[in-house]
Amino acid sequence: MTYLQALIIAIIEGITEFLPVSSTGHMILADSLMKIQDKEFAKTFEIVIQLGAIFSVVIVYLNRFFKSIYIYLKLFIAFLPTGIVGLLAYKTIKHYLFNPFTVSISLIVGGVVLILLDKRTAKKTSKYTYIEDISYGGAFKIGLIQCLSMIPGVSRAAATIFGGVFSGFDRKQAAEFSFLLAVPTMLAASGYDLLKEKDNIHSEDIKILLFGGFVAFVVAIFAIKGFITFLNKYGFRHFGYYRIVLGLLF
Repeated sequence: MTYLQALIIAIIEGITEFLPVSSTGHMILADSLMKIQDKEFAKTFEIVIQLGAIFSVVIVYLNRFFKSIYIYLKLFIAFLPTGIVGLLAYKTIKHYLFNPFTVSISLIVGGVVLILLDKRTAKKTSKYTYIEDISYGGAFKIGLIQCLSMIPGVSRAAATIFGGVFSGFDRKQAAEFSFLLAVPTMLAASGYDLLKEKDNIHSEDIKILLFGGFVAFVVAIFAIKGFITFLNKYGFRHFGYYRIVLGLLF
């Protein structure tokens, strides 16, 4: 993988990680277009640079992590289903599902769901004053739905926002809970992948991973702030239209 290819993929990751359009799906499609030869390292790169995007959440929402211990408990409960399923299905998912066909189908189906969700939530108000007020059962439900995002193209953000809305959040709260849940989820996914692939990563690979992670971090900070503004003004439907068009194109 060249630094130019790494730059392009990292920018895509930073922009799409917190949007309901599937960052992994976009990176797989970009790999296909650029014809990257080292497929195994490309898969590792796509997972590991998500750490950079995740640290942007910590920066943007730093005060939220110090507000209440309950947010940690709710995030842990929401993380559990994905952590268990991911641990058991990691090899199968990475080997069989990381391909443009799976991504395209997932993008189209998820696009239809987002359009329907937009209509359902247009005037929805939240059951909760703060996101940490969500019940443990509601947090667990979000975690179960997040498991679907292990299929490339589904989108972790889309799945958790969908789960958040149907657990009682309004659009903004669902998006913010999705951002925070990304921290333990992607830390676990990236850490596990690094552990599994450590013997196959060389010194030059480490430089590319650090470079990609930094680019994703910077871009994601702007993407997070922009997404909340866009969501409040336009809702989910435009992301749905975009997903369907992209899925059909590929």
